[in-house]
Order: sequence, then structure tokens, then C-alpha cells
Amino acid sequence: MFKDRYQAGELLADALTAYKNNKKAIILAIPRGALQIGKVLHEKLNLPLDIIVTKKIPHPNNPEYAIGAVGLEGEHILDVSACYNVSPDYVKNKIADLQKKMEEKYVRYRGNNPKPNLRNKLVIIVDDGIATGNTIITAIKLVKRQKPARIVVVVPVSAPDAAEKIRKEVDDFVCLIVSEFMAISQFYDSFPQVEDEDAIKILKEC
Repeated sequence: MFKDRYQAGELLADALTAYKNNKKAIILAIPRGALQIGKVLHEKLNLPLDIIVTKKIPHPNNPEYAIGAVGLEGEHILDVSACYNVSPDYVKNKIADLQKKMEEKYVRYRGNNPKPNLRNKLVIIVDDGIATGNTIITAIKLVKRQKPARIVVVVPVSAPDAAEKIRKEVDDFVCLIVSEFMAISQFYDSFPQVEDEDAIKILKEC
């Protein structure tokens, strides 16, 4: 159990000391909650912090249930079993809609700052918890396009099935708790929603 995302970040930083002061490393947080963890890693490890934007593709009848995930450039992953009886047109249109929203969000978060060049970099992807793994695997695919030297995924907690999938996709996977759960929030005493303004503030400070 974690007090909050900041404490989870402290514990993760302790597990990542081998990457401290690495001139070729960069932390990419998945907005918005992961930016609180990313800020701690930035401060403790002396590494630059940026974002990687992905969105879950919701089921048409249940917005909380993800049938896949899409990245900023349209890269996507679908859970075939979850897409049963879901119209291909719905998926196509939803991907286009989410991509447009992500482009707008990226500009809001980063302004005119260029996207980081990840080629030959050690890329540390961080989130505040992993349920299905679809969102973070989409992020991994986006990062792989840029030919990084190494990809590390770090999270406080992950479901076992997702952890197994992610380990196969990256060079290192650092997770403090691997467990079955109903909601990521059950592992935090405090797990408030992080607003856009707070996330943008963190990026500006880092």
C-alpha cells in the first residue's frame, strides 16, 4: 500500500539508482497521474521528464471498460476478445477522435516544445498502475519506432497478466507490487484525480 503517488515515486526511485545521472536517459510519464511519480524520479535520479500521450479506447456500452488503446500518431492495440460485437466503424471513428484530442492535449501540455528525440536513448516509461496493459504497450510501440537503445517500464503496481505481457516487450520492468485487483486506487491511501493544470505545472517545474 502506498500513501500517495509521490511516496510510490520515492520507492521506485530507490529501485532505479542504477540509472541516476545517466546522460542518455529520459523519463516519459503517461499523463496525468504518472506525472506526480515522474516528478519524484526526475528529482531523485536527475533525469529529464517529458510525457508520452496515449488513450484507452472505451467500449461503446461501457466507457470505463477499455477495448484497446491508441497513441498520438494513431498507433493502436486492440483486445480482440473485448471487441466482440463492437463495430469496426466505431473503432475506426473512435481512434480518429481520440487522436485529435491527444494532439490538442499535447500542444496544451508542451506548447511549441519539440517532441524529445528518443533515438539511442534509455527511455524510462512510468505510469501509476497497470490494469490491462494496453495503454502502456501502445506507449512502448510508439517509443520503439524511434529506435531507443533501451526501454524500461516502471510502475508501483501491475496486474499479473499485464506484467507478463510487458516483460516480453521491454528490456527491464520494475514493479513494486504484482497482484490481482479491482482498481489501481485500492493500493493508494490517497489517489485523487490529477487535473490538467497540475500536470502542466509539474512539467514546467521540471
